[in-house]
Amino acid sequence: MSSRSVSSVSPAYSARTRSRLAALAVATASCATCAVVVTAPAHAATVAIHDIQGSTRVSPLAGQAVADVPGVVTGVRTYGSSKGFWFQDPNPDADPATSEGVFVFTGSAPTVKAGDAVTVSGTVTEYVPGGASSGNQSLTEITKPTVTVVSSGNPVPVTTISAKSVPDAYTPAGDSAANGSVNGLPLQPKKYALDYYESLEGQNVRIGSSRVVTASDPYTELWVTVKPHENATKRGGTRYGSYESQNTGRIQVQSLGATADFPVADVGDVLTGTTEGPLDYNSFGGYTLVARELGGLEKSGLTRETTRAQKSGELAVATYNVENLDPGDATFEEHAAAIVDNLRSPDIVSLEEIQDNNGAKNDGTVAADRTMAKLIDAIVAAGGPRYEWRSIDPVNNADGGEPGGNIRQVFLFNPERVSFTDRAGGDATTAVGVTRAGKNKAALTASPGRVDPANAAWTNSRKPLAGEFTFRGKTVFVIANHFASKGGDQGLTSQYQPPARSSETQRHAQATAVNSFVKEILKVQKDADVITLGDINDFEFSDTAKLLENGGALWSAIKSLPKSERYTYDYQGNSQVLDQILVSPSIRWKGAFQYDSVHINSEFHDQISDHDPQVLRLRP
Repeated sequence: MSSRSVSSVSPAYSARTRSRLAALAVATASCATCAVVVTAPAHAATVAIHDIQGSTRVSPLAGQAVADVPGVVTGVRTYGSSKGFWFQDPNPDADPATSEGVFVFTGSAPTVKAGDAVTVSGTVTEYVPGGASSGNQSLTEITKPTVTVVSSGNPVPVTTISAKSVPDAYTPAGDSAANGSVNGLPLQPKKYALDYYESLEGQNVRIGSSRVVTASDPYTELWVTVKPHENATKRGGTRYGSYESQNTGRIQVQSLGATADFPVADVGDVLTGTTEGPLDYNSFGGYTLVARELGGLEKSGLTRETTRAQKSGELAVATYNVENLDPGDATFEEHAAAIVDNLRSPDIVSLEEIQDNNGAKNDGTVAADRTMAKLIDAIVAAGGPRYEWRSIDPVNNADGGEPGGNIRQVFLFNPERVSFTDRAGGDATTAVGVTRAGKNKAALTASPGRVDPANAAWTNSRKPLAGEFTFRGKTVFVIANHFASKGGDQGLTSQYQPPARSSETQRHAQATAVNSFVKEILKVQKDADVITLGDINDFEFSDTAKLLENGGALWSAIKSLPKSERYTYDYQGNSQVLDQILVSPSIRWKGAFQYDSVHINSEFHDQISDHDPQVLRLRP
């Protein structure tokens, strides 16, 4: 928002306002960045805030100058690039669709305070957080303001948001004549949750005791739900189970106060008492209660999960995104403890986001032997086995992720429990194939090898790593994946409904390529045990998952869990699936497997990765 400017040009004032200001001229305080005017030429009748907000998402006065807009200050933001204040008309109109509050962008710290009655003149502006290309809704504001304080110590009007006030339906479909935008549609705040929140944009709102559904993050924000029974998980979150299950009770909470005072909360904790402040809209989650008053915190006592150890005849295969791990990180001991203690030392671990030996330093380094040696030593120190590892170094800066980091997938395996079949020929650009080994037995032409690395589906993305393992004389094929991220997708609160998921295009192509490779294995060996796993960056109900499963070649085993336990990630108050382990028919139909999503990260403020690891125990 720093590109917006502030002007002290004084628009005209009405006769009514002029007479009030004349009486209060001596006592009037000045705003540091806004001129104080006590006289002005006459103009048309004063515009009220609800006239500015209107009954759609875009102000009917956008781009126009307004003068003498009255209201009471409800919150002041003195930090960041969006300094300003909110004010609200204590005398609302009869239309529930028109908000009575609006943000005034000053550009530098204003000196008004909550409870000040003010008049504001300026230009009505529609500001799109994140820019027009983000697809976000716009925030109605008054810019280039001139502010006059009329009195202080006035009551601050407030509206309570509760389970009863928020509709169950999330949003109307966008207007097909406007490329699917909802901007021009009349607001129906009693029918749709997004319309309800929009009808309160800029107003001072209050919530009562509310359960935390996304933990506090480094940016001093968290998410709560005002609907405690809405798709609740067993551990206190709110599950995202379909594209039609957006979970209407979720609200982001930030603070207008000192960051040191912000609660350190985990999922399942409760923000108790009253939390109150203006309802903002931003590019990092949409509608946000920017709290002038924060409630207390009641801890739920949530603890990190520990899975059970595999039995002697069970093969334990895990996937774990360790979030850009490189030798300079301080999280090796924690990751090692997670693998040894919480995952109980799986036999095979697919690691995603292993960086090269100097992390983000962009100097052409691609080897990751130092990263892996440090992790393996930490696992031994934590009481685990001395794992061996296999991987293929990528072409420098060809696989996406942090520039210079060269993230890749790596197989860890316990040589005391499982053996790896090394077969030469795999490199960053050579495609692994499938051949026949003996009667009706499949084998990889290279192990480890990369799946179809020249396919355009993998442009600037991680190429799948295939390996051949032996457990108790049985061959198991494992394919480690890290599909393209969801970056660039429109948010759930987008002006376009349903929001566009542009990143799906690449994941769909990736899923098709992996599915085709699995079918090559099954064509040679119908009963082959194939495990495809990793950070799929998409939901178990998504078309990406359906393309991976296409033709019955694979099945996402997280669907064996009760719905309330199906999640690996927590984003904007939605507990959701991004990490998956998919199995071939020989594993699925034998039914001799157990799946566990081990919740050690996603629900906690002190997470060492943003993903929870997954473990599959099976009897090949």
